[in-house]
Amino acid sequence: MIRYITLSISLTFISWIIGMVVNAFLNETAFYQKHLTNLNFVKSTKLNKLIGIGVIKWIVKNTFFKFFNPNLKMKRKIELTELEHLRKEMTFAEINHLIAFIAVAFFAIVKVFNGYFLLALILMVVNILMNLYPSLLQQENKRRIDKLKKLFKTF
Repeated sequence: MIRYITLSISLTFISWIIGMVVNAFLNETAFYQKHLTNLNFVKSTKLNKLIGIGVIKWIVKNTFFKFFNPNLKMKRKIELTELEHLRKEMTFAEINHLIAFIAVAFFAIVKVFNGYFLLALILMVVNILMNLYPSLLQQENKRRIDKLKKLFKTF
């Protein structure tokens, strides 16, 4: 079981690289700009709280994960252009995680067909925690940035 957990964590880290590479190619397409920049799977703040996005947010802010993407920090004094840049960076991180989630999910499905049910289950749990939840967190942050952008435009 420990071997499966270690393998799952390793594969998830590798999936981040896959997500970045695939996203680098997708980023330049019209499909990306039209369909992927405004994904919103969980619109309700209450539901986000219920599924534990706040816990993931705390982990990202207070552990070594905060060093992984320093571009996602907001400065004290902000301008509209900075908000737009930050939103773009968040979208990029969100899509990276979604692509990584799909890659690991595909691997887990293959493992189910090969009869490795426990490995597939552990893979998906780790995948949800390390890929899906960060993507949902980015979506929540983008909604917050959109509210700030609206506020800036009213002044």
